[in-house]
Amino acid sequence: MTSIKDSVALVTGGSRGIGSALVDELRVRGAAKIYATARDPRTIAHPDVIPLALELTDPDAAAALADQAPDVTILFNNAGTSLGSSFLDSPIAEVRREFDINFFGPLSVVRAFAPVLERNGGGHILTVHSVLSWLAVPGSDAYGASKAALWSQTNSLRLALRPSGIRVTGLHVGYVDTDLTAGLDVPKTSPHSVAAQALDGIEADVLEVLADDLTRQVKAGLAADPAVLYPQTVTSS
Repeated sequence: MTSIKDSVALVTGGSRGIGSALVDELRVRGAAKIYATARDPRTIAHPDVIPLALELTDPDAAAALADQAPDVTILFNNAGTSLGSSFLDSPIAEVRREFDINFFGPLSVVRAFAPVLERNGGGHILTVHSVLSWLAVPGSDAYGASKAALWSQTNSLRLALRPSGIRVTGLHVGYVDTDLTAGLDVPKTSPHSVAAQALDGIEADVLEVLADDLTRQVKAGLAADPAVLYPQTVTSS
């Protein structure tokens, strides 16, 4: 079992949204040291937190980050982006960028920190996915596909890292009240509720945390006929 109290945590994308809420919750639960990353570490304003730079599209950035944080025991792979890329209309370079940030970026971070966690006794990785890992929504083509690939990555890494004593938890969320959803008039979950559920999941060593009703509903429907999730594709007679 993983204890938050006295742990050394690193949160990527820790300056706002879910990342900032994770930092707050870690402080409340007694983490001994917290690192938080951003493209510009000056945007991290939390007291008693060590700000570090991370650009997920830089192939050398993750290794440099691991050198700066050699005592980490819990890694939060939270940083990501949503560019609204369309498979049919957006430049392929833009689609690739979403995969670079949302899939290859977290993979680089895990590859850099797996030896760190193993040296420090095992530890835990939590990776932030999305309900769109399981559901296609117009306007979020590349984002959803990159998060689906990230979900698969997490499942594979969970098996690969278990012999090293490293536990892996996936966090899936629907609409969270962050900058990303500011323009959407839909029910939203608070970032701090998501963060609290994420840390509860780590301490309980669960494989997945489903943080809201929408996410639980979509996950439960995956075994159904695709027409259940995509009724707009059914031709009426």
